[in-house]
Amino acid sequence: MVKKKKKRRQLPFRLNILFFVVFLLFSVLILQLGVVQILNGDSFQKEIDRTDQDISKTPVPRGKIYDRYHNVVVDNEPIYSITYTPAKGVQAEDRLDVAEKLANYISMYNDKNKEDKLAAITMRDKKEYWYLKHDEEAKKLLTEKEAADMKPAEQYKTILERIKEEEVDDLTEEQQKVILIKKELDKAMTLTPHIVKNEDVTPEEYAKVAEHLNELPGINATTDWNRAYPYDDTFKSLLGSITSQTEGILAEKENYYLTRGYSPNDRVGRSGLEEQYEELLRGRKEQIEYTTNKNGEIVDTNVVVEGQRGKDLVLTIDMKFQERVDKILREELKKVIQKHPYDNRFVDDALAVVMNPKTGELLAVSGQHYDREKGKFSNVAYKTLYDQHRPGSAVKGATVLSGYQSGVITPGQTFYDAPIKIKGTPEKGSYNSLGSVNDLDALKRSSNVYMFYIALRMGGEYNYQYNQPVTFHKEAFQKMRNYFDQFGLGVSTGVDFPYEGTGYKGPEPVAGNLMDFAIGQYDTFTTMQLAQYVSTIANDGLRVRPHFLKEARVPSASEERLGAVFKSVNTDVLNQIEMSQNYIERVQEGFRRVYQEPRGTAYTEFSGKDYNPAGKTGTAENEVYKNGNQYNTENLSLVGYAPFDDPEIAMAIIVPNTGVDKGDHVNNKIGERIMDTYFDLKEEHNEEAE
Repeated sequence: MVKKKKKRRQLPFRLNILFFVVFLLFSVLILQLGVVQILNGDSFQKEIDRTDQDISKTPVPRGKIYDRYHNVVVDNEPIYSITYTPAKGVQAEDRLDVAEKLANYISMYNDKNKEDKLAAITMRDKKEYWYLKHDEEAKKLLTEKEAADMKPAEQYKTILERIKEEEVDDLTEEQQKVILIKKELDKAMTLTPHIVKNEDVTPEEYAKVAEHLNELPGINATTDWNRAYPYDDTFKSLLGSITSQTEGILAEKENYYLTRGYSPNDRVGRSGLEEQYEELLRGRKEQIEYTTNKNGEIVDTNVVVEGQRGKDLVLTIDMKFQERVDKILREELKKVIQKHPYDNRFVDDALAVVMNPKTGELLAVSGQHYDREKGKFSNVAYKTLYDQHRPGSAVKGATVLSGYQSGVITPGQTFYDAPIKIKGTPEKGSYNSLGSVNDLDALKRSSNVYMFYIALRMGGEYNYQYNQPVTFHKEAFQKMRNYFDQFGLGVSTGVDFPYEGTGYKGPEPVAGNLMDFAIGQYDTFTTMQLAQYVSTIANDGLRVRPHFLKEARVPSASEERLGAVFKSVNTDVLNQIEMSQNYIERVQEGFRRVYQEPRGTAYTEFSGKDYNPAGKTGTAENEVYKNGNQYNTENLSLVGYAPFDDPEIAMAIIVPNTGVDKGDHVNNKIGERIMDTYFDLKEEHNEEAE
């Protein structure tokens, strides 16, 4: 029996076609993979690996400030701080989410400032918050046709305008807390730490934020600093202040700061020495390089520049001496007010500057203001540079030297001190008729008439006759002012401070006014100018620039000692009086007699002092205008230096607006106590050094 062969099964034709199509697809896929791997592999890999590097600058604490004996005057006090560093591509919705979570752990206000903080939330702030919480509803406020004709910014602005105020009027306090936090988050720049809160951060707030950092992207719990003042208000008005982090750089100097690497929210010196020495105090920011991928995620960080806090400043000021000078001014001012409360009702300031006449180092600069309503004193040392007063006879040394320089008088020249009257003008004289006086007597006894003759002669009048017209050349006014300028009277002293007054110059160049100018009754000067003037006389005609800064030092890691000297301030001679040394010595002798010989106007206070003082007193008539009325008062001034033969201290004092003849020599008493204190402290410092 023959077996039949079985027929082999064949695949259906359609299935073959399907396999063929699959084969083709795989072939194309393999070919494409080959193209990707072989031809374009490197470029695609680069795109996958693409990252960006960005530099972020982190602020550092400011430098400290010390007095001349290295006592800390301005310190940095560490405080808790909550910061926000946004990553790239962070949107408003992301910041709102962070703000809502952060509001569970911190509050942006306390019981005292709650009303002010909540009042700072604007209607726009509320509408922006509502927009983010009601995105779909907000977009319906703008039709598609309107949106097509507007740019995104215009669309956003229009939607905000169309949100009704009643929609946001009933926001809860919790929602307003969120808005306050978000307002701070919105100020942060990409990859740059921004302080959200650094005032009154409680330990509980700090701990809670630190515990929940994983749910608060960009938020960090760290430490910041505030300026601290171990001497409280002493000298603080000259130290100045810095802006807050909220204020940031000063708007009027925005371009200046931005071109020097500042960020908008950096704290800067606003006034005083903080402003003057901003470049030294600011420090070097830490620079961190952030590496981010194409999604904006940070994949690496690297410190490329180590941060360093600002340079430390060592001032010329002796804070122990400064405190005692402040106290002297307060006590003497209070005495004169209490003794004659009505006559001295316009007295409220006492000003003093003490410096080394040879180096220009300022040892103490004090201003004390008495507030009658509160019955309290306040430190207003800045008035020694800003406020300008008629100084009276204190400037007669400059007048006599002007007479020598111009050749209108010679050493030993005498005039008869009796009242002078120019026709058509009031009579002028000294406090008494002093008879025949020479230049030394004129300084010692403070003769006005002697100075009048110098002024008249400089104007061209050598043959004065009582109640007759005088010859007067107007250029004499400028000539005498030029002589005064050599001493710093009427010009900038060059002090290292952001601003100083230079005095008011009277506008009418007539003979009578030049006579008043010669006795300190016309132009006005600051206490700092008077200090430089008397220092120039004490320093044999060398005018040096007064300065607060002694040296700058690099920051030290040790709290026990200062770092190395970065910069020292040397004596800066601004000019030298070009005249015979005999002339300077003549005025110096006159000043010595004022303090040390009978009938000298400061003899009562300074006779018998072993530190050998010299100087000049001053009284100037001054008008006070109040409620439409004029009241006559006196400015009392004093300039001086010691020791006479080798000066190491010079001082200038002004007490404005005392009652006529009711000042009780408060200027002299202040000066006596200041000099006594200086030399007592000198012994103390020497003992401490030993």
